[in-house]
Amino acid sequence: MNGTPRLRSAYPSTPRTTQKDGRGGTAPGPAYGPSSPSEKDAKGQAKDDSAPLIPLNILDAPSQRLSVSIFYLGLTAWRLYDYYTLVSNQTDSLWLFMKWVAIDSVFLFGLPALKIPWLEWSSGVMTVLFLAHVVSNAILMFRIPIPLEAWLVALTKTIYDRELAVSERRVKPASILHNSSLILGKQIIHILPEGSAMLNPEQSAFCIDSSKPSVDLPLRINQTNPILIELLRIDLDTNANETITISSKDAKKLKRKADKGLGKNDALAPRTLKIPVSNTGLYRLRRVVDESNLEVQRRISDTLVVRCPSASVKPVPEHKCMGQLSDFYFQVDATPPLKIRYSKTINSEPSSHVFLTIHPENLESHLTRQPSSGALVKLDMGQGTDVSWARSQPIQIPINETLGKSGIWEYSIDEVHDAYGNIARFSRQQGSTVQRPTKIGQLDQTFIVHEPPKASLKACSLEHPLRVAKGKSKTLAIDVVSRRQDSSIGNHIVYSYVPQSGTPAEEDQALVRQEDILLKAGEDGPMISDPGVYTLKSIYTDFCIGEIREPSSCMLLNPPEPDLAITSETIPDKCAGNSIGLLVDLDLIGTPPFEITYNVRRKGGSLQSRVTRVTQMRTQLELRPSDAGHYNYEFVDITDAIYGTRSLKHKNLKLEQDVRPPASARIVAQVPQRLACIQESALFGIRLGGEAPWTLEYDLLHGKKRQKFKIEGIEHPEYHISTKPLTEGGEYLLSLTSVTDDSGCKVLLEEDARIEVRHHRPEAAFGKLYGKRTVMVLESNKVKLPLKLTGDPPWTVTYRRQHESNPTILQVKMYLPNGDIEVNKPGVYEIISVGDNECPGTVDASANQFEVSSIERPTVQVVNGSGIEFIGGKLIKKAVCEGDQDSMELSFTGNPPYHVKYEIHVKPQRGPASMSRREETVGLNAASIRMETAQTGFVEYKVTELGDQLYEHNRRKFLPLSVQQTIYSRPSAAFNNIGKTYSYCKEEEAGDEVIPISLVGTPPFSIEIGIRHHATTKPEIISIPNIDARTYNFQIPHRLLALGSHAVTIRKVKDANGCQRVMEFDGPSVQVNVVDIPSISPLEAATDYCVGDRISYTLSGTPPFNVFYVFNGVERKAAASTTNFRRIAEKPGEFTITGMSDKVSTDACKARLSITKAIHELPSVRISRGRTSEVDIHEGGEADLLFEFGGTPPFEFTYTRSTNAAKGKKSIVLETKNEVSHEYSKSIKVSEEGTYEVVSIRDRYCGFSTQRVQGKSGQQLLTFR
Repeated sequence: MNGTPRLRSAYPSTPRTTQKDGRGGTAPGPAYGPSSPSEKDAKGQAKDDSAPLIPLNILDAPSQRLSVSIFYLGLTAWRLYDYYTLVSNQTDSLWLFMKWVAIDSVFLFGLPALKIPWLEWSSGVMTVLFLAHVVSNAILMFRIPIPLEAWLVALTKTIYDRELAVSERRVKPASILHNSSLILGKQIIHILPEGSAMLNPEQSAFCIDSSKPSVDLPLRINQTNPILIELLRIDLDTNANETITISSKDAKKLKRKADKGLGKNDALAPRTLKIPVSNTGLYRLRRVVDESNLEVQRRISDTLVVRCPSASVKPVPEHKCMGQLSDFYFQVDATPPLKIRYSKTINSEPSSHVFLTIHPENLESHLTRQPSSGALVKLDMGQGTDVSWARSQPIQIPINETLGKSGIWEYSIDEVHDAYGNIARFSRQQGSTVQRPTKIGQLDQTFIVHEPPKASLKACSLEHPLRVAKGKSKTLAIDVVSRRQDSSIGNHIVYSYVPQSGTPAEEDQALVRQEDILLKAGEDGPMISDPGVYTLKSIYTDFCIGEIREPSSCMLLNPPEPDLAITSETIPDKCAGNSIGLLVDLDLIGTPPFEITYNVRRKGGSLQSRVTRVTQMRTQLELRPSDAGHYNYEFVDITDAIYGTRSLKHKNLKLEQDVRPPASARIVAQVPQRLACIQESALFGIRLGGEAPWTLEYDLLHGKKRQKFKIEGIEHPEYHISTKPLTEGGEYLLSLTSVTDDSGCKVLLEEDARIEVRHHRPEAAFGKLYGKRTVMVLESNKVKLPLKLTGDPPWTVTYRRQHESNPTILQVKMYLPNGDIEVNKPGVYEIISVGDNECPGTVDASANQFEVSSIERPTVQVVNGSGIEFIGGKLIKKAVCEGDQDSMELSFTGNPPYHVKYEIHVKPQRGPASMSRREETVGLNAASIRMETAQTGFVEYKVTELGDQLYEHNRRKFLPLSVQQTIYSRPSAAFNNIGKTYSYCKEEEAGDEVIPISLVGTPPFSIEIGIRHHATTKPEIISIPNIDARTYNFQIPHRLLALGSHAVTIRKVKDANGCQRVMEFDGPSVQVNVVDIPSISPLEAATDYCVGDRISYTLSGTPPFNVFYVFNGVERKAAASTTNFRRIAEKPGEFTITGMSDKVSTDACKARLSITKAIHELPSVRISRGRTSEVDIHEGGEADLLFEFGGTPPFEFTYTRSTNAAKGKKSIVLETKNEVSHEYSKSIKVSEEGTYEVVSIRDRYCGFSTQRVQGKSGQQLLTFR
């Protein structure tokens, strides 16, 4: 057996398929018997895989299915309980929906895991069940109403569609109305399609210039052969109109050119004619006439032909100094608003591209608007059309930036885009299509930016002068730092010379000179020989004024020639007083070190030459021979550090002696050289030896001057010598010559002290930046003010900033002669004092101030005359109505381009507020912002960020600009009870019934109301002005009311703000019925009806009603539970209403009436003898349509012309026409292609139509009289 073993409680197994043997009989299935071990294992495995999760021996399959069903019913009860809680307590619908979707998914998709027999459904079935549960959960939890009643009514209507007829029996309207034999036949006419023409269909841009004197305007034609083409041109310069006519001959030539390249299969394809024009202007296709002398349909599309954009650079000198402004203009000639892109290259580095949008002030261009049609202007043939906005205009675009880097700066124009889309490209890229003028220089501006040179002296200063022998010269070494583009030209150096004849106040102005030399590359400086002070005044090149750095002054000295003066004194024996030698005082003039040569001869001995080296200006030479005798000494020559050997023989410096302890003095804490300031004294400590009192003699030497001083009566061994003020700069020598103590023994001394007196006091002055002592910097930026210092470092400089209420004295220590002071505030900085390492100094009064100015930050303001007023401290823009166009003009100051960010805050009358951010890059000093008027409420425009070429936005320094505007909402009006039907009795027409109207807006209002009777198509219009309240009780004039139904509609409303809302087609409306009590009034005034028509009446009174009538001589009574009484005319005859009563009426007051309606048969019509015929005609030809009628003349019929649809496709109605015939047949000539069919027919009484409308009971045929 091949089936699954089942319990006794299981469902019966599926019948097994029997196998047929080869004889056509049936062979029994395999018999039960012992199986092999492998077969048992396989069967056991299959049994385990398909077995239920709960074994059947524990709970059988029906019980498991019952348990699942009970569990599902429990879930359903829980679900309905949640639905009841949701309705009563308004619980969160979304949470309950998600909860039950999750529970259903777990239950449905977890059920197959139990493997319960008959509940193991496929995944597709489970998905369908899950989606059904999701839908049911959504309906319950979101309380979605189910229109069961409407569905049942619609179903009943579909199955049982019956209406009461005049015979008081129910009939099926379709059986009466559907009569296809009333309108038969149709005629199909085929003609060639009508041609069309359009100028510049792709809206391409065109321009002309000297390189392109003409352009071809594309004219696309379709299915036509033009013989005359007229173009209207409006001159851009004069606004004059001109008509350009293309004759038949020229049109054919253009057509033949357009036909080239098209195959035989493209005979019906559109052609594009190329019409050459050579003048600028606005072109419009005026008309096109084809071969049949008929005008071809054309579409209005204006095409502008303008001057091609051109650009050039207004030339300026190419050589600039670093720090100067570029200060040049791009001259662009194009139709604004335009865009320009230019490149800037510095020292062949990768170019940077700048894109500017240029919108001239007060420009109103039609190209920035979005016309609803292809027309750019409205033609005014009487006064001319203004197209000046499309003219090409010359515009200067300033490029003004600081050239802060030396080298080659190149500016070049890349592209110019005009407002119409023409692009002039001037790129040099290989392979690109470019448009360049004949002169390259007109498109490029190159600057050669030179760095200002700097100069200072080398190896010489006032503190370290040059010493040169008289009559000799030496190079004044100048250190020049110049990074010029052409350094071989050289630099001009201006220096001055002041002779060394005294202080500046004593100078002989005739000896002062100033020289201007050209110092070429490789040269060190001029040769100088005259003693004095050489000072660098300035350095400049052909393009820049340089900077003189310290040291800038050099002193040249001619030391005196070496000379010697001697005095001698014997050296006595301490005890006997005999001479034991000579002490020779050597007084020297010149520049040490000295070498002195002298000869020594002993009587009776040989001549010996000796050399002594002296490093001071005075020394003692002790000549103490070792042997007794008579000695002769002669000084023969002298040599110093500057001059060569000089002979002394002419001075006869000879000494003689016969060779037969003392007081002392020395200088305390002696140093090799002591520094002193000019005009100050030097102080030396002296320690004396011997017995007091002492007499001290000393000399003070300077140059060739020697001053002797003697101090007597010194009682203390520690003594201080203070020199007189040292008024001249240079080296001084203090030499102790002798000392005498109380014994009266005088001892010569050899104690010297050198004093180096500064030639000048240290001096401080401001240097120059780019040739001047003023600088403009960005706000809050730091700038280093150069200092020029003379003296020995370090210097202490005191300065202040002027014009402060409480100025602060600042002090800075400098270690370089060309230092700087870093400041970050604008103002005039003044140096107060200076001092170097040793001496107080002076400040150059002509260069003690430096002015620092800050570049103004960009500003933005609203242009006057933009309809903006300053009210209550706020900028208020004139209010506009919702949807009106408005704009605001802004002006800027600073350095364009400007980067503007602004916010638009919208606070609508209803709904949450919103905010949007926008940003613009403005190339000039003016811009226009379009106002947002789409929403009513309060709109605020706030410029939040502003930057320009130099400044980024700084929120602390920028005051936001805010402009406010109110957008008035358009007023509205509505009836308080929209859709309500107001009933009026005829007897009560004298009473004033009112219809309440609610108004929204700003009073006073004016409204326009239309009142239309159901039997008429044209409404009566009533205008009501000056309504001061927001509610109005409208009274209908009696003259406008008649029996029947009226539609009262609000057509237009306007409020005090000047805003209006037009509701001509979709305005609110109410119905007004004027009836008798009780009365019956026909809904139609007609007395003749047709078979299939519904005879309808309106009843007034208290329902239910009883209506009594006679049809074809049979009296009948009909009951009406509503105020409508309607019967369908199932057959012709006479229908007369004889009376009626309502719920409260009695027989005595029952309305006695006699309203008679005649019911007529429907008319019929046949076209083309009731058949479908096809007629082919040529363009301009005609065909006859024959109509045959049945009914009572005159006949009024409607026929349509629709497209000749292909098989399987639906045709489209192109036009509908009405005709009248007083005969039983009529012929009409037609010349247009299409399918002609009669859709309605009407005779004197009745009408019939095949057009279907959507009715209450579905699709039905529309009938009319």
